[in-house]
Amino acid sequence: MSTALTSEAEAVFAHVDRDELVDIAKDLIRFPSIKGEETPLARHLAEFFTERGYEVDLFEVEPGRYQTIATLKGEGGGKSLMLNGHIDIDPLEDGWDHDPFEAKVEGDLLFGAGVINMKGADASMIHAAEAIRKSGVKLKGDLVVALVAGELHGGLGTDMLMKSGFRTDAAIVPEAFGVRNVLTMNVGTCSVAITIKGKSAHIMYKEDSVDAIAKMVKAVPALNSIEFTHEPRPDLPDIPQMNLGAIVGGRGSAHDTRGANYVSDYCTALIDVRFLPGQSIDSVEADFVRVMEELKAEDPELEYEVQIPPPARFHEGKTRGHEPFEIPADAYIVQSVASHYTEVTGKEPELIGVHVPGSYSGDDTSHLWAAGIPCVLWGPGHGAGIRSAFANENMYISEMEIASKVFALTALDICNQDKGEDFPEGS
Repeated sequence: MSTALTSEAEAVFAHVDRDELVDIAKDLIRFPSIKGEETPLARHLAEFFTERGYEVDLFEVEPGRYQTIATLKGEGGGKSLMLNGHIDIDPLEDGWDHDPFEAKVEGDLLFGAGVINMKGADASMIHAAEAIRKSGVKLKGDLVVALVAGELHGGLGTDMLMKSGFRTDAAIVPEAFGVRNVLTMNVGTCSVAITIKGKSAHIMYKEDSVDAIAKMVKAVPALNSIEFTHEPRPDLPDIPQMNLGAIVGGRGSAHDTRGANYVSDYCTALIDVRFLPGQSIDSVEADFVRVMEELKAEDPELEYEVQIPPPARFHEGKTRGHEPFEIPADAYIVQSVASHYTEVTGKEPELIGVHVPGSYSGDDTSHLWAAGIPCVLWGPGHGAGIRSAFANENMYISEMEIASKVFALTALDICNQDKGEDFPEGS
């Protein structure tokens, strides 16, 4: 596996600069791009890339909501690589010891809102592309920097990008599992709403009612003990897994809770599911329908509906969820990232494959993989045990630097391969 010419790699590395990388990250963090509010940052990035000669698509995900797809055009004839990172972040919790949108540096740690998920990695992607551009090294194929919206809404931005027909020959999604870990799979994820409909009546005429809440109480044990249709995997012992996270009961389809003097005719259970390759969102839905049909056979009065995703008033997701993603560990994009990590650090990756608990989450590899794009999960990690969307969220700057170099070397590798040929075997 080659990084093109050593002189080219050295020329690119001469433009990987810690201070510039941190400045890019600080610039991203200044934008409070809470999920659904990405457009100001997307417009800023579109201007940034346009000024530097990239081909830029300010892509409308839904009316008035944008993401930025920037392409460093190749000279022609080479394969294309996408660096896919999301610019939406989760709402913040209280407890920050400084302004979360004004990043600060303490030693090797960069603090700021969304730096883990995933503006630190976004900065590494941008800096890698900029290092290649500034070096004057010409790629044969295109390097795409996709800074997408709505990953936290079920991967909406990447899903819409794939539905538009946009494709590359390979992709990296830099979720923050640490540069020593090269992940080749994520489980599937989806949210499910199960609604039971009864018949409302005033307490004085309770005998004329059908209590939806009471029926849900009887359904909960069956839902919690559901046996999903699947083939178990020893390396993912906790999957499939479900959590019944909320139950809402009330009057009418709006679940109005004003007036306990009426029997509730609507009750909805909200469930999160994590599932294995070999399962699908459709199979998960079928399993819940099966359980509810078994209950209905015992109680013909039971009326229910299974919805994926749940109605908007209960759930922010704007896709059906994330289907499972799994790529063979010997796939070229996986081995390219792994070998270039070793080249940069002098160390072998600690893991190539399934990561627990990292592989239990969902991300945009799902939509890329479903569209036929070979992809891998690899990106810089965070420090001090601070997780995404928690107060004082932080990331290792040293890992961001490593990521920029590995992204750049992987681009030199992938984008300088002939477009019409398969990836090399035996990598």
